Amino acid sequence: MPVSAKNARRAVVLADSDTRWKWGALTARRLFPENADIRLDGRLLRGRATPTARQLTEVGVPADSLREVTAAEFLRALGRDPDEEPYDVVVLALVGGGVQAMLHGLAHAWRGRTRRPVVVTGYVGVVYEKLADGLLLRHGADLVLANSRQDADRFRALYEGVGADASAVTEVALPFLGGAPYEKKEPRTVVFAAQPSVPATRADRSYLLDRLIGHARLHPGREVLLKLRSRPGEHTTHIEELPYQKLARHKELPANLRLVYGNMGEVLDRTDLLVTVSSTAALEALHRRVPTAVLTDLGVREALGNHHFVGSGCLASWDQLDAGHEPEPDARWVARQGVAAAGGAAYETAFDEARRRVGELLAAAELPPLDPYYTPVTAPGYLPGVLARHHLAPDGGPLPGAPAADRAPGPVRRAVRRAARGAYRHGVQRVAPVIRRMGEL
Repeated sequence: MPVSAKNARRAVVLADSDTRWKWGALTARRLFPENADIRLDGRLLRGRATPTARQLTEVGVPADSLREVTAAEFLRALGRDPDEEPYDVVVLALVGGGVQAMLHGLAHAWRGRTRRPVVVTGYVGVVYEKLADGLLLRHGADLVLANSRQDADRFRALYEGVGADASAVTEVALPFLGGAPYEKKEPRTVVFAAQPSVPATRADRSYLLDRLIGHARLHPGREVLLKLRSRPGEHTTHIEELPYQKLARHKELPANLRLVYGNMGEVLDRTDLLVTVSSTAALEALHRRVPTAVLTDLGVREALGNHHFVGSGCLASWDQLDAGHEPEPDARWVARQGVAAAGGAAYETAFDEARRRVGELLAAAELPPLDPYYTPVTAPGYLPGVLARHHLAPDGGPLPGAPAADRAPGPVRRAVRRAARGAYRHGVQRVAPVIRRMGEL
């Protein structure tokens, strides 16, 4: 029987960054029928990338309740009597290690219980690195969402290859695709979608900024925008050691080049050419049929993630773009990425299978215990460390001395936490690059 006894469906999303909150919240809404009455609770996992109020506003996905929690607090709440927290669905929008910890923590909290929420997890965008590591850390959820046919095939093959149950893999699409289709015209607004960690070096990031500046000067009639992910001091899904804002302070920017923030969908509303190294924004643009270029200037390499776009027809260099080249996407490649560039019908039905499976699980008389592939038997040298980072023992129970989960932090603890978070960000963005440069001398 459904966990919730009422007509309204209840979902809770646990997220550890702004982009994962966006993915998790939009995914949760699409897991229920379109006309369903849904209560969405958001829980932001306390950590280095916990989104700021500004980032949450920019994401623009509201919730009925939204607050910051520790892992222990989240598990304590979900472990209560199901009639007290009657969630139908739990969406784990976390990095792989966080998902694995919550799966074991929830399995421990729900031990002996036959009525529990459906647990869903997945990826926020393109999966181009650490496929085996990240995917096996997500094994054990009732549904592991794949954003495309290509990912679904890869996910099933990997699970089956290690002898793990692959039945949880469910093909969907990125939940934040959408917007009005682009009407082809001469590029007037060119947008470079920056990424926090790609490329990584100062030289490469300075090169891309110089080429963007050069493009703006070469085409003074175009508006050229550098779309930034976060302000200095904020963190997103990935750490940004060298923000473009800081690099731009030492450059003379032409009048038609501006640095902008904001929701990516709103920026795409005015974009005539989207340029990136490997951002998921490329898929958003392709979905709208916005001309899209994935840069080859720094090579086509796994470290950059642009190898994912081999066969897309979108690979191009700044020299080619400066000369007026406009890439033509390959329709077959685009279709395998869960992108409905030819029309919206396929995208509208992308979550039908996931919705059906959630409905079946909610209607079941009972659900089996969560059963991750990693256990103290299969990964005795790996799993304990993954769980310990979230103050969990190898059996998923809380470690002695785990942070208290039943009371709000006092003013001293809040002040210490803010100071620690600031020190961490200072270390990432200022101290670490200096140490790295010293090591290269």
